Amino acid sequence: MSQKTNPKRILDNEAISIGRNIRISPQKLNLVAQSIRGIEASKAIANLTFSKKRISSEVKKVLQSAIANAENNHGLDVDKLFVKEAFVGKGLVMKRMRARARGRASRILKPFSHLSIIVHEKEDDSNGSKS
Repeated sequence: MSQKTNPKRILDNEAISIGRNIRISPQKLNLVAQSIRGIEASKAIANLTFSKKRISSEVKKVLQSAIANAENNHGLDVDKLFVKEAFVGKGLVMKRMRARARGRASRILKPFSHLSIIVHEKEDDSNGSKS
């Protein structure tokens, strides 16, 4: 007997892109991901383009990949997309040693992160027009 398959996690009017093994701590990456949550995709790209954070270029690549997935794989309208979710997961942690005084050593941790961005297409609210 095999396991039952998990249900589909994204809707038909959504697209996802995942960036794995990004060389930054999840806490720092979450600060940038928090800045683009819930805003339009075009505004999010503009914010990431002019951000002073080093990792914003990597986040921008993942966002552009999610927009391209929405357009090419799901046939969604790029102008109606907004960032529904942007969440960060913990990746591997490389451990390195640094020589210290009196023959001792200290540990250096080099964390990696995973970034997932889900873009969602807005529905038109002009169905019930008021006259």
